[in-house]
Amino acid sequence: MRDYDEITAFLGEWGPYQKIIFFLLSLSIFPNGFCGLSIVFVGDIPEHRCLIPGNLNLSEAWMNRTIPLEQDKDKLQYSKCRRYRLDVIRNLSEIFPDPDSVNISEVGQEPCLDGWVYSKEQYISTIVSEWDLVCNDDWKGPFVMSVFFMGVLVGSLCCGQLSDRFIPKSPRWLISKGRIQEAEAILQYAAKKNGVNPPVMLINDLKLEVMRHEKKHYSVIDMFRNRNMQAIGVINIVVWMFTSAGYFALSLSTPNLHGDDYLNCFISAVVEVPAYVTAWLFLQRSSRRFSLSGSLFLGGVVLFFIRLMSSNLSAFSTALVMIGKFCTTIAFAILYVYTVELYPTTIRNLSVGVSSMFSRVGSICSPYIFYLGIHYDFLPYILIGGSTVFSAILVLFLPETLNVPLPETINQMQKIKGANCVNTQNSIS
Repeated sequence: MRDYDEITAFLGEWGPYQKIIFFLLSLSIFPNGFCGLSIVFVGDIPEHRCLIPGNLNLSEAWMNRTIPLEQDKDKLQYSKCRRYRLDVIRNLSEIFPDPDSVNISEVGQEPCLDGWVYSKEQYISTIVSEWDLVCNDDWKGPFVMSVFFMGVLVGSLCCGQLSDRFIPKSPRWLISKGRIQEAEAILQYAAKKNGVNPPVMLINDLKLEVMRHEKKHYSVIDMFRNRNMQAIGVINIVVWMFTSAGYFALSLSTPNLHGDDYLNCFISAVVEVPAYVTAWLFLQRSSRRFSLSGSLFLGGVVLFFIRLMSSNLSAFSTALVMIGKFCTTIAFAILYVYTVELYPTTIRNLSVGVSSMFSRVGSICSPYIFYLGIHYDFLPYILIGGSTVFSAILVLFLPETLNVPLPETINQMQKIKGANCVNTQNSIS
Protein backbone atom coordinates (compact mmCIF):
# COMPACT_ATOMS: atom_id res chain seq x y z
CA MET A 1 0.00 0.00 0.00
CA ARG A 2 1.42 3.37 -1.00
CA ASP A 3 1.86 6.03 1.66
CA TYR A 4 0.96 9.71 1.43
CA ASP A 5 4.37 10.83 0.10
CA GLU A 6 4.14 8.39 -2.79
CA ILE A 7 0.53 9.37 -3.57
CA THR A 8 1.37 13.10 -3.77
CA ALA A 9 4.75 12.71 -5.51
CA PHE A 10 3.14 13.89 -8.78
CA LEU A 11 2.99 17.45 -7.39
CA GLY A 12 6.77 17.81 -7.19
CA GLU A 13 8.67 19.32 -4.25
CA TRP A 14 8.80 23.07 -5.00
CA GLY A 15 6.19 24.09 -7.52
CA PRO A 16 4.10 27.27 -7.71
CA TYR A 17 1.54 25.89 -5.25
CA GLN A 18 4.16 25.15 -2.60
CA LYS A 19 5.69 28.59 -3.12
CA ILE A 20 2.30 30.31 -2.68
CA ILE A 21 1.63 28.42 0.56
CA PHE A 22 5.11 29.26 1.84
CA PHE A 23 4.59 32.94 1.03
CA LEU A 24 1.19 33.08 2.73
CA LEU A 25 2.49 31.34 5.86
CA SER A 26 5.43 33.74 6.01
CA LEU A 27 3.16 36.72 5.46
CA SER A 28 0.85 35.66 8.29
CA ILE A 29 3.65 35.82 10.89
CA PHE A 30 5.42 38.88 9.49
CA PRO A 31 3.73 41.38 11.90
CA ASN A 32 4.66 39.31 14.95
CA GLY A 33 8.13 40.83 15.19
CA PHE A 34 6.76 44.37 15.33
CA CYS A 35 4.22 43.45 17.99
CA GLY A 36 6.41 41.18 20.10
CA LEU A 37 9.47 43.42 20.39
CA SER A 38 7.88 46.86 20.48
CA ILE A 39 7.78 46.41 24.26
CA VAL A 40 11.56 46.97 24.27
CA PHE A 41 10.83 50.65 23.62
CA VAL A 42 7.33 51.28 24.93
CA GLY A 43 8.13 49.46 28.18
CA ASP A 44 11.49 51.10 28.91
CA ILE A 45 12.11 52.53 32.41
CA PRO A 46 13.41 56.10 32.04
CA GLU A 47 15.51 57.80 34.69
CA HIS A 48 13.21 59.20 37.38
CA ARG A 49 13.01 60.77 40.80
CA CYS A 50 10.34 62.20 43.09
CA LEU A 51 8.29 65.15 41.91
CA ILE A 52 8.63 68.25 44.09
CA PRO A 53 5.51 70.48 43.84
CA GLY A 54 6.22 74.02 42.68
CA ASN A 55 3.84 75.61 45.22
CA LEU A 56 6.39 75.16 48.04
CA ASN A 57 8.24 78.29 46.89
CA LEU A 58 11.63 76.70 47.55
CA SER A 59 14.79 78.33 46.29
CA GLU A 60 16.82 76.56 43.63
CA ALA A 61 19.44 75.64 46.23
CA TRP A 62 16.82 73.99 48.46
CA MET A 63 15.11 72.30 45.51
CA ASN A 64 18.40 70.60 44.66
CA ARG A 65 18.62 69.23 48.21
CA THR A 66 15.14 67.72 48.48
CA ILE A 67 16.21 64.35 47.04
CA PRO A 68 18.61 62.23 49.14
CA LEU A 69 21.69 60.63 47.65
CA GLU A 70 21.95 56.84 47.70
CA GLN A 71 24.69 54.38 46.95
CA ASP A 72 23.85 52.53 43.75
CA LYS A 73 26.45 49.84 43.06
CA ASP A 74 29.69 51.78 42.72
CA LYS A 75 28.39 55.35 42.59
CA LEU A 76 26.23 57.88 44.42
CA GLN A 77 23.07 59.06 42.73
CA TYR A 78 19.79 60.71 43.59
CA SER A 79 17.18 58.39 45.06
CA LYS A 80 14.53 57.26 42.62
CA CYS A 81 11.89 56.41 45.19
CA ARG A 82 12.45 58.59 48.26
CA ARG A 83 12.58 62.28 49.15
CA TYR A 84 13.11 64.26 52.31
CA ARG A 85 9.93 65.20 54.17
CA LEU A 86 8.71 68.32 52.41
CA ASP A 87 7.02 69.82 55.47
CA VAL A 88 10.37 69.76 57.32
CA ILE A 89 12.26 71.05 54.26
CA ARG A 90 9.83 73.95 53.88
CA ASN A 91 10.21 74.94 57.54
CA LEU A 92 14.01 74.72 57.35
CA SER A 93 14.12 76.81 54.16
CA GLU A 94 12.25 79.63 55.93
CA ILE A 95 14.78 79.65 58.77
CA PHE A 96 18.01 78.87 56.88
CA PRO A 97 18.29 80.41 53.39
CA ASP A 98 21.49 78.42 52.77
CA PRO A 99 20.88 74.63 52.86
CA ASP A 100 24.60 74.01 53.41
CA SER A 101 24.21 75.36 56.94
CA VAL A 102 21.86 72.48 57.82
CA ASN A 103 22.62 68.77 58.20
CA ILE A 104 19.87 67.62 55.85
CA SER A 105 20.83 63.95 56.16
CA GLU A 106 19.13 63.95 59.57
CA VAL A 107 15.79 64.95 58.05
CA GLY A 108 13.26 62.15 57.79
CA GLN A 109 12.37 60.68 54.41
CA GLU A 110 9.09 59.82 52.71
CA PRO A 111 8.02 58.11 49.48
CA CYS A 112 7.17 60.00 46.28
CA LEU A 113 3.70 61.09 47.41
CA ASP A 114 3.25 63.51 44.50
CA GLY A 115 4.46 61.22 41.72
CA TRP A 116 7.68 61.24 39.75
CA VAL A 117 9.62 63.29 37.23
CA TYR A 118 10.85 61.23 34.27
CA SER A 119 13.75 61.94 31.98
CA LYS A 120 12.75 62.56 28.35
CA GLU A 121 16.29 62.32 27.02
CA GLN A 122 15.66 58.91 25.42
CA TYR A 123 11.86 58.61 25.13
CA ILE A 124 9.10 61.20 25.38
CA SER A 125 6.95 58.70 27.29
CA THR A 126 6.59 54.97 27.92
CA ILE A 127 3.97 52.84 29.64
CA VAL A 128 6.17 53.03 32.75
CA SER A 129 6.12 56.84 32.86
CA GLU A 130 2.45 57.05 31.86
CA TRP A 131 1.29 54.63 34.58
CA ASP A 132 4.01 55.29 37.19
CA LEU A 133 5.19 51.65 37.26
CA VAL A 134 8.23 52.33 39.44
CA CYS A 135 9.47 52.07 43.03
CA ASN A 136 7.00 50.17 45.25
CA ASP A 137 5.19 49.18 42.07
CA ASP A 138 8.30 47.62 40.47
CA TRP A 139 6.46 44.32 40.15
CA LYS A 140 3.99 46.01 37.80
CA GLY A 141 6.64 46.54 35.13
CA PRO A 142 7.30 42.86 34.38
CA PHE A 143 3.62 42.12 35.02
CA VAL A 144 2.55 44.57 32.31
CA MET A 145 5.12 43.06 29.96
CA SER A 146 3.75 39.59 30.71
CA VAL A 147 0.22 40.81 29.98
CA PHE A 148 1.58 42.31 26.78
CA PHE A 149 2.96 38.92 25.68
CA MET A 150 -0.34 37.30 26.62
CA GLY A 151 -1.99 39.80 24.29
CA VAL A 152 0.49 38.85 21.58
CA LEU A 153 -0.48 35.21 22.15
CA VAL A 154 -4.19 35.99 21.78
CA GLY A 155 -3.43 38.10 18.71
CA SER A 156 -1.47 35.21 17.21
CA LEU A 157 -4.45 32.93 17.72
CA CYS A 158 -6.72 35.43 15.98
CA CYS A 159 -4.15 35.76 13.18
CA GLY A 160 -4.13 31.99 12.89
CA GLN A 161 -7.91 31.92 12.55
CA LEU A 162 -7.70 34.61 9.87
CA SER A 163 -4.98 32.78 7.94
CA ASP A 164 -7.15 29.63 7.90
CA ARG A 165 -9.55 31.52 5.62
CA PHE A 166 -6.86 31.97 2.96
CA ILE A 167 -4.48 29.03 3.49
CA PRO A 168 -5.88 25.57 2.68
CA LYS A 169 -5.64 22.82 5.25
CA SER A 170 -3.02 20.10 4.97
CA PRO A 171 -4.30 17.21 2.79
CA ARG A 172 -2.27 14.84 4.96
CA TRP A 173 -4.15 16.03 8.03
CA LEU A 174 -7.52 15.87 6.25
CA ILE A 175 -6.83 12.27 5.26
CA SER A 176 -5.98 11.40 8.85
CA LYS A 177 -9.43 12.76 9.77
CA GLY A 178 -11.16 10.77 7.03
CA ARG A 179 -12.09 13.89 5.02
CA ILE A 180 -11.20 12.44 1.62
CA GLN A 181 -13.27 14.76 -0.59
CA GLU A 182 -11.65 17.89 0.90
CA ALA A 183 -8.16 16.41 0.56
CA GLU A 184 -8.80 15.47 -3.07
CA ALA A 185 -10.11 18.97 -3.90
CA ILE A 186 -6.95 20.59 -2.47
CA LEU A 187 -4.67 18.16 -4.31
CA GLN A 188 -6.56 18.79 -7.56
CA TYR A 189 -6.14 22.53 -7.05
CA ALA A 190 -2.42 22.10 -6.26
CA ALA A 191 -1.95 20.02 -9.41
CA LYS A 192 -3.63 22.73 -11.48
CA LYS A 193 -1.36 25.42 -10.00
CA ASN A 194 1.74 23.31 -10.64
CA GLY A 195 0.67 22.53 -14.18
CA VAL A 196 0.58 18.75 -13.73
CA ASN A 197 -2.13 16.16 -14.20
CA PRO A 198 -3.20 14.19 -11.10
CA PRO A 199 -3.33 10.39 -11.43
CA VAL A 200 -6.65 8.87 -12.45
CA MET A 201 -6.72 6.66 -9.36
CA LEU A 202 -6.12 9.57 -6.95
CA ILE A 203 -9.43 9.21 -5.09
CA ASN A 204 -8.94 5.45 -4.69
CA ASP A 205 -5.43 5.94 -3.41
CA LEU A 206 -6.73 8.46 -0.89
CA LYS A 207 -9.40 6.03 0.26
CA LEU A 208 -6.77 3.35 0.82
CA GLU A 209 -4.60 5.85 2.66
CA VAL A 210 -7.42 6.88 5.00
CA MET A 211 -7.92 3.24 5.95
CA ARG A 212 -4.46 3.32 7.49
CA HIS A 213 -5.57 5.92 10.05
CA GLU A 214 -7.75 5.47 13.06
CA LYS A 215 -10.87 7.59 12.70
CA LYS A 216 -11.07 9.14 16.12
CA HIS A 217 -10.78 12.46 17.86
CA TYR A 218 -7.40 13.15 19.44
CA SER A 219 -6.78 15.32 22.48
CA VAL A 220 -3.80 16.52 24.51
CA ILE A 221 -3.99 13.29 26.51
CA ASP A 222 -2.93 11.38 23.40
CA MET A 223 0.39 13.22 23.45
CA PHE A 224 1.20 11.34 26.67
CA ARG A 225 -0.38 7.98 25.91
CA ASN A 226 2.63 5.84 26.92
CA ARG A 227 5.94 6.19 28.71
CA ASN A 228 7.82 6.92 25.50
CA MET A 229 5.43 9.73 24.51
CA GLN A 230 5.43 11.08 28.06
CA ALA A 231 9.21 11.35 28.04
CA ILE A 232 9.27 12.99 24.61
CA GLY A 233 6.42 15.32 25.57
CA VAL A 234 7.99 16.51 28.83
CA ILE A 235 11.41 17.06 27.23
CA ASN A 236 9.83 18.86 24.30
CA ILE A 237 7.77 21.17 26.52
CA VAL A 238 10.73 22.05 28.76
CA VAL A 239 12.97 22.80 25.78
CA TRP A 240 10.30 24.98 24.15
CA MET A 241 9.76 26.92 27.38
CA PHE A 242 13.44 27.53 28.10
CA THR A 243 14.28 28.38 24.49
CA SER A 244 11.45 30.90 24.26
CA ALA A 245 12.26 32.42 27.66
CA GLY A 246 15.92 32.82 26.68
CA TYR A 247 15.12 34.25 23.25
CA PHE A 248 12.76 36.93 24.54
CA ALA A 249 14.83 37.72 27.64
CA LEU A 250 17.86 38.40 25.44
CA SER A 251 15.70 40.52 23.15
CA LEU A 252 14.34 42.53 26.09
CA SER A 253 17.83 43.05 27.51
CA THR A 254 18.97 45.29 24.63
CA PRO A 255 18.29 48.56 26.56
CA ASN A 256 20.70 47.35 29.27
CA LEU A 257 23.56 46.76 26.85
CA HIS A 258 26.43 49.12 26.17
CA GLY A 259 25.68 51.73 23.53
CA ASP A 260 22.58 53.15 21.88
CA ASP A 261 19.29 51.33 22.49
CA TYR A 262 18.13 51.66 18.89
CA LEU A 263 21.41 50.40 17.48
CA ASN A 264 21.49 47.45 19.87
CA CYS A 265 17.93 46.50 18.97
CA PHE A 266 18.77 46.78 15.28
CA ILE A 267 21.82 44.52 15.68
CA SER A 268 19.75 42.08 17.73
CA ALA A 269 17.29 41.88 14.84
CA VAL A 270 19.94 41.69 12.13
CA VAL A 271 21.70 38.69 13.72
CA GLU A 272 18.53 36.68 13.16
CA VAL A 273 18.99 36.81 9.38
CA PRO A 274 22.23 34.76 9.32
CA ALA A 275 20.80 32.68 12.17
CA TYR A 276 17.85 31.52 10.07
CA VAL A 277 20.13 30.89 7.09
CA THR A 278 22.38 28.78 9.33
CA ALA A 279 19.37 26.88 10.67
CA TRP A 280 18.27 26.19 7.08
CA LEU A 281 21.72 24.83 6.22
CA PHE A 282 21.69 22.60 9.32
CA LEU A 283 18.25 21.27 8.42
CA GLN A 284 19.42 20.31 4.92
CA ARG A 285 22.07 17.81 5.99
CA SER A 286 22.87 17.82 9.70
CA SER A 287 21.46 15.79 12.55
CA ARG A 288 18.39 17.44 14.04
CA ARG A 289 19.34 16.37 17.53
CA PHE A 290 22.97 17.52 17.45
CA SER A 291 22.21 20.73 15.56
CA LEU A 292 19.61 21.74 18.14
CA SER A 293 21.66 20.61 21.12
CA GLY A 294 24.85 22.23 19.79
CA SER A 295 23.24 25.61 19.13
CA LEU A 296 21.60 25.62 22.57
CA PHE A 297 24.83 24.61 24.28
CA LEU A 298 26.95 27.25 22.53
CA GLY A 299 24.30 29.91 23.13
CA GLY A 300 24.21 29.10 26.83
CA VAL A 301 27.96 28.85 27.37
CA VAL A 302 28.83 32.23 25.84
CA LEU A 303 26.45 33.94 28.28
CA PHE A 304 28.49 32.64 31.22
CA PHE A 305 31.54 34.53 29.93
CA ILE A 306 29.74 37.86 30.35
CA ARG A 307 30.31 37.57 34.10
CA LEU A 308 34.06 37.47 33.47
CA MET A 309 34.12 40.70 31.47
CA SER A 310 35.35 43.88 33.16
CA SER A 311 33.35 47.10 32.90
CA ASN A 312 35.71 48.56 30.28
CA LEU A 313 34.95 45.64 27.96
CA SER A 314 31.22 46.36 27.80
CA ALA A 315 31.25 46.32 23.99
CA PHE A 316 32.63 42.79 24.07
CA SER A 317 29.87 41.81 26.51
CA THR A 318 27.34 43.12 24.01
CA ALA A 319 28.96 40.95 21.34
CA LEU A 320 28.59 37.88 23.58
CA VAL A 321 24.90 38.64 24.11
CA MET A 322 24.44 38.88 20.34
CA ILE A 323 26.19 35.52 19.87
CA GLY A 324 23.83 34.06 22.47
CA LYS A 325 20.86 35.56 20.60
CA PHE A 326 22.24 34.17 17.31
CA CYS A 327 22.48 30.63 18.70
CA THR A 328 19.11 30.78 20.43
CA THR A 329 17.46 31.91 17.19
CA ILE A 330 19.01 28.95 15.35
CA ALA A 331 17.68 26.62 18.03
CA PHE A 332 14.20 28.14 17.88
CA ALA A 333 14.04 27.66 14.10
CA ILE A 334 15.23 24.04 14.28
CA LEU A 335 12.88 23.28 17.16
CA TYR A 336 9.79 23.90 15.04
CA VAL A 337 10.91 21.46 12.35
CA TYR A 338 12.14 18.90 14.88
CA THR A 339 8.81 18.87 16.72
CA VAL A 340 6.92 18.39 13.45
CA GLU A 341 9.09 15.37 12.63
CA LEU A 342 8.83 13.82 16.09
CA TYR A 343 5.05 13.49 16.18
CA PRO A 344 2.74 11.53 13.83
CA THR A 345 0.24 13.10 11.46
CA THR A 346 -2.72 12.25 13.69
CA ILE A 347 -1.51 14.55 16.47
CA ARG A 348 1.12 16.67 14.70
CA ASN A 349 -0.84 19.92 14.63
CA LEU A 350 -1.97 19.34 18.19
CA SER A 351 1.58 18.67 19.39
CA VAL A 352 3.06 21.73 17.70
CA GLY A 353 0.21 23.84 19.09
CA VAL A 354 0.71 22.60 22.66
CA SER A 355 4.48 23.08 22.38
CA SER A 356 4.01 26.60 21.04
CA MET A 357 1.59 27.35 23.88
CA PHE A 358 4.20 26.37 26.47
CA SER A 359 6.77 28.46 24.62
CA ARG A 360 4.47 31.45 25.24
CA VAL A 361 4.57 30.59 28.92
CA GLY A 362 8.33 31.02 28.63
CA SER A 363 7.95 34.36 26.85
CA ILE A 364 5.48 35.55 29.51
CA CYS A 365 8.07 34.70 32.19
CA SER A 366 10.94 36.37 30.29
CA PRO A 367 10.29 39.90 31.65
CA TYR A 368 10.82 38.61 35.19
CA ILE A 369 14.19 37.14 34.17
CA PHE A 370 15.07 40.47 32.60
CA TYR A 371 14.14 42.42 35.74
CA LEU A 372 16.36 40.27 37.95
CA GLY A 373 19.21 42.44 36.67
CA ILE A 374 18.00 45.11 39.09
CA HIS A 375 19.38 43.00 41.94
CA TYR A 376 22.46 41.63 40.18
CA ASP A 377 23.60 42.63 36.69
CA PHE A 378 24.66 39.17 35.57
CA LEU A 379 21.86 37.13 37.15
CA PRO A 380 19.64 37.11 34.01
CA TYR A 381 22.51 35.82 31.88
CA ILE A 382 23.41 33.15 34.42
CA LEU A 383 19.80 31.91 34.50
CA ILE A 384 19.40 32.02 30.72
CA GLY A 385 22.75 30.33 30.17
CA GLY A 386 22.04 27.60 32.74
CA SER A 387 18.55 26.80 31.44
CA THR A 388 19.78 26.80 27.83
CA VAL A 389 22.63 24.39 28.56
CA PHE A 390 20.19 22.17 30.49
CA SER A 391 17.90 22.16 27.44
CA ALA A 392 20.84 21.18 25.24
CA ILE A 393 21.44 18.12 27.43
CA LEU A 394 17.76 17.13 27.38
CA VAL A 395 17.63 17.25 23.58
CA LEU A 396 20.26 14.49 23.38
CA PHE A 397 17.70 12.05 24.81
CA LEU A 398 15.29 12.60 21.91
CA PRO A 399 15.33 10.32 18.82
CA GLU A 400 16.92 11.42 15.55
CA THR A 401 14.53 12.32 12.72
CA LEU A 402 16.90 13.16 9.87
CA ASN A 403 16.12 11.08 6.75
CA VAL A 404 13.42 9.22 8.69
CA PRO A 405 9.92 9.08 7.11
CA LEU A 406 7.32 11.17 8.90
CA PRO A 407 5.28 8.95 11.23
CA GLU A 408 1.63 8.64 10.24
CA THR A 409 0.26 7.00 13.40
CA ILE A 410 1.21 6.99 17.07
CA ASN A 411 2.55 3.44 16.76
CA GLN A 412 5.09 4.66 14.21
CA MET A 413 6.66 7.19 16.58
CA GLN A 414 10.34 6.65 17.32
CA LYS A 415 11.36 5.73 20.83
CA ILE A 416 13.88 7.38 23.07
CA LYS A 417 16.59 5.34 24.75
CA GLY A 418 15.17 3.07 27.45
CA ALA A 419 11.56 3.34 26.28
CA ASN A 420 11.54 -0.18 24.80
CA CYS A 421 12.48 -1.73 28.12
CA VAL A 422 9.87 0.25 30.01
CA ASN A 423 7.07 -0.58 27.58
CA THR A 424 8.05 -4.27 27.56
CA GLN A 425 7.91 -4.44 31.34
CA ASN A 426 4.51 -2.71 31.36
CA SER A 427 3.10 -5.13 28.80
CA ILE A 428 4.38 -8.16 30.78
CA SER A 429 2.86 -6.86 33.98
